[in-house]
Amino acid sequence: MLGTLCTLITALTCVSGVTVVTQKPPIVTVRKGETVTMDCNLGTVTNDAARWYKQIPGGVPQFVLIFKHSYSSVEYGSGFSSPKFTSNHQSTSDYRLIINTVEEGDSAVYYCKTWDSSVKEYVSQ
Repeated sequence: MLGTLCTLITALTCVSGVTVVTQKPPIVTVRKGETVTMDCNLGTVTNDAARWYKQIPGGVPQFVLIFKHSYSSVEYGSGFSSPKFTSNHQSTSDYRLIINTVEEGDSAVYYCKTWDSSVKEYVSQ
């Protein structure tokens, strides 16, 4: 019997100054118990962290985690922890959110944002 399907959505792009934050894939559908990965490219921002958020439609964004290529570990928001949620990086601007053993309650919009010091603001979706 197939497990429950969960749909996870990543916010797409945002342009602020010259920084473009992009995420992929735009929509992920997985079965309960599977592992899902979502990628975020911080564009020209290469010296700051990726901050991941979870937002259930109609709800407020929940801070999931923050990770920077030079950090020794991931820092988590309240109610989020390893090994369920984790992150890694492929370069100083490419980050990945990993959700292990997906459950129905994980269905949400996930987005990353970063601090762009050139415009002195956070940029995201």
